[in-house]
Amino acid sequence: MTTPLPRDMTAIAIERPGGPEALVPGTRPVPVPGAGEVLVAVAAAGVNRPDVMQRKGLYPPPPGASDIPGLEIAGTVAAVGEGVTRWSIGDRVCALVAGGGYAQFCTVHESNALPVPDGLSLVDAAAMPETFFTVWTNVFERGRLKEGETLLVHGGTSGIGTTAIMLAKAFGARVLVTAGSDEKCAACLRLGADLAINYKTQDFVAEAKQATGGRGVDVILDMVGGDYIQRNYEAAAMDGRVVQIAFQGSSVAEVDFRRIMLKRLTHTGSTLRSRSVAEKAAIAAELEARVWPLVGPGRVRPLVHATFPLEQAAQAHALMESGAHIGKIVLTVD
Repeated sequence: MTTPLPRDMTAIAIERPGGPEALVPGTRPVPVPGAGEVLVAVAAAGVNRPDVMQRKGLYPPPPGASDIPGLEIAGTVAAVGEGVTRWSIGDRVCALVAGGGYAQFCTVHESNALPVPDGLSLVDAAAMPETFFTVWTNVFERGRLKEGETLLVHGGTSGIGTTAIMLAKAFGARVLVTAGSDEKCAACLRLGADLAINYKTQDFVAEAKQATGGRGVDVILDMVGGDYIQRNYEAAAMDGRVVQIAFQGSSVAEVDFRRIMLKRLTHTGSTLRSRSVAEKAAIAAELEARVWPLVGPGRVRPLVHATFPLEQAAQAHALMESGAHIGKIVLTVD
């Protein structure tokens, strides 16, 4: 016999655009799953840079999405909507959502949820969807990284960075990263990076060229922008691919575009949140087929730096903005 669902739940609201203190616990009605959706009793929710941007008023949720922040969750299925065939009440799932993750309950289309790999805790599972979806679609689909090629990841100790290191190594690539301290560089090397460059004391272009015998790197995953754009072109090999996923610096830069022609470069990029359910489902299917088999045996595991109770979402955001974390920050839900 299933336990009746409550009418209300605790959720984190953004009172106004601003600093971490704008995240305030409140009460919301428990959402009702629509056709093809499941309701997840959330055990944990990942914290990501887009959540910070939303809190600041710079990244509004797409039409129809919840205004509650949170893009990735893990928990158990508490209810199913009409037409759901894959999941049953009680199943352990992790899921990519367009919003609503910082709450006790969250709805998601059944195709955007994945099974929690055997042996993985729900906290670890909550650290996977946003970063694994992002890395897979940008590094392997848009960036076309192949076995034997070299990947350069900017921000190697971020959730995206640590995931990119592990996945690229698992698929046979060589990995170079940039990070902002010797401690963070050491952490990247422990995760499997072949070279870690302290961008505060070293020139990543020169280091990448030296590490590749002068040819440059095949794929660059960049979340900085600004003057990194020109420098990425310099660090790239012939036929290199630069994939832009964020602009922590500036989205405006002075660039000599002749390098694109002379090196036959591809500069692409994408966002994930606004993609359709069907597009996200296609990425989920690829992850389940090609990446999930690596998670169970432990070849790939999310790196969780710290956890905070849901009600302390503000403290979690403060930690993220400090840049002191190595890996993921996760909210736990009672």
